[in-house]
Amino acid sequence: MTDTVQMPPLRVLAWRAVPRLVEGVLVPTALFLLLVNLVGVSAAIAGGFAWSAAVIVVRRALGRRVPTLVLVGLGVLLFRTLVALATGSSFLYFLQPTLGTGVVGLVLLGSALMGRPVVLRLARDFCPLPVDTMGDPHFRRFFLGISLFWGVTQLLNATVTLWLLVSQSVSTYVVTRTAMSWTLTAAGIGISILWFARVLRRRQEHALRPLALPAHPATGLT
Repeated sequence: MTDTVQMPPLRVLAWRAVPRLVEGVLVPTALFLLLVNLVGVSAAIAGGFAWSAAVIVVRRALGRRVPTLVLVGLGVLLFRTLVALATGSSFLYFLQPTLGTGVVGLVLLGSALMGRPVVLRLARDFCPLPVDTMGDPHFRRFFLGISLFWGVTQLLNATVTLWLLVSQSVSTYVVTRTAMSWTLTAAGIGISILWFARVLRRRQEHALRPLALPAHPATGLT
């Protein structure tokens, strides 16, 4: 018997993404551009960290759980901020996440080539999947393929971002990089969701397909 896999409706997934988009992209980008033009790059970098820290403080004050990964991210951002302020180099500040994106792409590609796609672990956070997911040929092909897809996407993202970093002004870089990265990410998510929905449909059709009756040994009739 095939385990039932339920994927949340697209509108639910989109609604969940809206607060994160506003909180993690739109507001900090607008704040950075405002500060970099009014005060300078150093103030903009410090303001970016202050915003991220304030968001976590507000979440804790409201009694909301703050994932450990978010706290680790804040620690990394603090390190980047201190290095940038100490050296006066915005290049070093923006280089770290660019290299991180490239490393993620390599990890995704490597995990797919080893047959243990990291994407599968991430997918289980959003959609309940059977424990033996990789034993199902439909799921196995999907998660291997989607890991390759996201690996290439992240490497492309890192390559274009690095080019922008070395060729554009800080303001142009921030705007262009944000728009490019989130457009690429949104397109990738859309493709992933449609691809996964197609896999589920094919898997369910295969499970409902009637089994052929064995032929009669004497007459050859079913």
